Amino acid sequence: MKIAVIYWSGTGNTEMMAQAVGEGAGAEVFSVSDFSGNVADYDRIAFGCPAMGDEVLEEDEFEPFFTAAEGSLSGKKIALFGSYDWGDGEWMRKWVERAQAAGAEVIGGEGLIANNTPDDDALAACKKLGEDLSK
Repeated sequence: MKIAVIYWSGTGNTEMMAQAVGEGAGAEVFSVSDFSGNVADYDRIAFGCPAMGDEVLEEDEFEPFFTAAEGSLSGKKIALFGSYDWGDGEWMRKWVERAQAAGAEVIGGEGLIANNTPDDDALAACKKLGEDLSK
């Protein structure tokens, strides 16, 4: 099974989460700017992006990437994760709905969020998310 973790991180928080998800999944981990593959070539994918601005996905790199990937998500198991500083996770709820509307099966039915720098519990949850994605 071919699994990828693709993320965008501005402060390193979501990158920490991506590394833990990748470890749990036994997956290749890419920052979105370093990913040159095709999402369709992967059996399962974890996407990571923090909440930005008014609780939206990062708009310059990640949003265009995810928009382009949506057409390849139908029937795929995916995981969504990211960090946030304020708010209540609205960006993640919208992202999950968007992925499900594209036909993806979101692991656990919801995304995994961590407030600011992920603590040991959050990193353990990320590793478990990766493990669940690989099953």
